[in-house]
Amino acid sequence: MKNYKQYIIGAVLLLVGLVIGWLVKPSSVTPVSKSHDHSQMNVDESAASTEIWTCSMHPQIRQEEFGICPICEMDLILLDNSMGSDDPTILRMSTESAKLAQVETFIIGDGQNGNTELGSETGSSSIKVDGTVKLDERTIKSQTAHLSGRIESMDVTFEGQYINKGQQIATVYSTELLAASQELITAVQYNDRVEGLKDAATQKLKNWKITDAQIQRILSTGKPIETISIFADHSGYVLSKKLSQGDYVTKGQSLYTLGSTSRLWLVFDVFESDLSNVKKGNKVVFTTPSVANKEFDAKVTYIDPMLNSSTRTATIRAEINNSGNKLKPGMLLNGTIISVKSTTMNSENETVIVPNTAVLWTGERSVVYVQLPDTDVPSYQYREVEIGGRSGDYINVVEGLEIGEEVVTHGAFAIDAAAQLNNNMSMMNRNVKIKKEEQSDVVPSFSDVTPIEFKAQLDQSIIKYIDLKNALVDTDQNSASLAADFFSKSLKDIDMTLLKGESHIYWMEQLKALDSRTTMVINSPDVEEQRNQFDFLSHALINSTKAFGTNDKTYYVQYCPMAKGNEGADWLSTEDQIRNPYFGDKMMKCGSVKLELN
Repeated sequence: MKNYKQYIIGAVLLLVGLVIGWLVKPSSVTPVSKSHDHSQMNVDESAASTEIWTCSMHPQIRQEEFGICPICEMDLILLDNSMGSDDPTILRMSTESAKLAQVETFIIGDGQNGNTELGSETGSSSIKVDGTVKLDERTIKSQTAHLSGRIESMDVTFEGQYINKGQQIATVYSTELLAASQELITAVQYNDRVEGLKDAATQKLKNWKITDAQIQRILSTGKPIETISIFADHSGYVLSKKLSQGDYVTKGQSLYTLGSTSRLWLVFDVFESDLSNVKKGNKVVFTTPSVANKEFDAKVTYIDPMLNSSTRTATIRAEINNSGNKLKPGMLLNGTIISVKSTTMNSENETVIVPNTAVLWTGERSVVYVQLPDTDVPSYQYREVEIGGRSGDYINVVEGLEIGEEVVTHGAFAIDAAAQLNNNMSMMNRNVKIKKEEQSDVVPSFSDVTPIEFKAQLDQSIIKYIDLKNALVDTDQNSASLAADFFSKSLKDIDMTLLKGESHIYWMEQLKALDSRTTMVINSPDVEEQRNQFDFLSHALINSTKAFGTNDKTYYVQYCPMAKGNEGADWLSTEDQIRNPYFGDKMMKCGSVKLELN
């Protein structure tokens, strides 16, 4: 009987487990890439997914597609990631959480408290308008040539291409450059006779944005140069391409124009009869046929002082942060301007007045939470404000808020508590660093002036570095210390006198970091501390490989987003297969190929 009861209990538990597994597991499974266990982040912002998958047993596991946990190999489950934000001043809440907090808001300039929605404002009127999306003209820039010559190669091949600042976009053959570099060589020979001749020739090249490394190359080789690379001065999408390969370009001539779509203008036409009811700061709610079932809002920032005599309309403009790149220039818009009639404003000096309940007092400062427009989930921004005088149930905000913004009047304490738990800025927690995506180091390029002997010696050190990496993959502290010692000795075999000028200085900077971090790896009795120092060591070696190049070798910069407490860390490998030195057998395949160096 006892065995029978145990059998029944076991069968019931098994049935419950199967039901839970059926409910949790998604209906369709996306295959996981064989070479990478985690999605590479920020490859294309416009394709960023809002779905995050995690492990119920190991919640530190986060990835953008379904798969298995690299630790316990359980199926991942969908996570409610509504709380995540790159900006610690912004708290994202799920719709259910906002309802539980009973959040109520107030639009500044409305003059009424309570929860406001489109069409429900007391003392307001709606103006229907049509419009279009346009580029913010302040982001439109032109890329020009710094000297005259023939375009040998053009890396900008089509309109709409995205260009990163610092990216090589063209190579120009220039007889002027050939003559000027020959002048420099001659000036060095006669500099003792004519004072300042060398400096004048050098400055002439610098005016064409010739780098110190290239000038040093001319002086060290004694040979003039006739081609020069042109690098992008700005980032953005190519709007118009002016020239192609083989064309002749003059100094100052535009190669292409580009613009950014991260912030856009919304241009609407308002009839003459409605202009008197439109003010700067008015809320604009709009939709577009290109984005179905989505409502956006912004506020009026500009009113054209000129009237179109043919259409009897004037242009008004609003601005919007193009989150997720959903809006594109040229899209048609159907909008509604909320024209607020309020006695708390005058035409010369608009006064920002909010209900007393909107302000949280901390003694030294005053805080409000602003509900952000155009967000997929309720999002609230922590804002410190300067307070003026009071009048009844309202208070004057001198600095920190603008007309048209929407502040939280009820539920602010619940939002602040959630922000504190989520390590966002709050009344009790101001010292939070901005978690925006860190820009990668700007690494100079000395490859064209680096001798082959130096590259070969650097390659030998990388071989020793790979032995250290493999020891950490095996989680072997003793082998890691020994490999680090061999790596340290190989660094001493590199002849730094082969480098001249800026390249020599840059190598000295990287060598200092390599020596200090390698010593720490050697002397550390803990493999986790070795891995921590290995991150800094890898950073310096990757920068060196980028700067000086390789001797017909190919290396892979690989990245694990979960290393160092989910801060992420890089390492260098001679193969594209992932073997993680920060986790070893715990998560051997956690990572992705970030960059290929060859």
